[in-house]
Amino acid sequence: MIFALPPAIVAGELVRLQTRQHVVALTFDGGGNGDGARGVLTALRRANVPATFFLTGHFVQTYPRLARAIGRRYPVGNHTVDHLDMLRLSPAAAAREVTRAAVLIQRATGRDTHPYFRFPYGSRNTRTLRMVNDLGYASVRWTADTLGWMGLAQQSVGGAVHRVLQNLVPGEIVLMHLGSSRDHSTIDSHALPAVIRLVRARGYRFVTLEGVRAPR
Repeated sequence: MIFALPPAIVAGELVRLQTRQHVVALTFDGGGNGDGARGVLTALRRANVPATFFLTGHFVQTYPRLARAIGRRYPVGNHTVDHLDMLRLSPAAAAREVTRAAVLIQRATGRDTHPYFRFPYGSRNTRTLRMVNDLGYASVRWTADTLGWMGLAQQSVGGAVHRVLQNLVPGEIVLMHLGSSRDHSTIDSHALPAVIRLVRARGYRFVTLEGVRAPR
């Protein structure tokens, strides 16, 4: 029996699915390049694993074929247009990053991004959180970040897998990335098959973020 789970919602943001079921939600951010995307999609398809993708407007315009492929199979969330730090933008400019991204992403993927939103760099405050809520979005953070984006000087494939397993709890939300790091490594893409295999071996199954709702 599970007696003490970490909170699912912290300061109005989702950090874990609100469940005691042994489920894990894989999420992939597409805000930079798409170097690891094909590997991610191949691994998910071969293992028949669902996932949720947070894409930027820039990403879907740069990689339209990838955007269509993602949209055909998976839910898609809003990650802004240009992956800018929203705390450095005016309120009007920050809102445009969200509303314009919604249009671009739906056009490219065929998916409405509501109600899933993820702040670039996790950079937000009370004002920007209220703004995205008012636009119909829930802010989705994560339980575990693989840190694959850091590159091979600071992370490894095995280290990325370990971070997922180390934080394995019911409703874990895993943050991974579609792009390569500055050293051109694609740690998350290479770690994904082992993540899937080892999470399943511990009796967990994979889900999307379906059921998440924006605050009313």
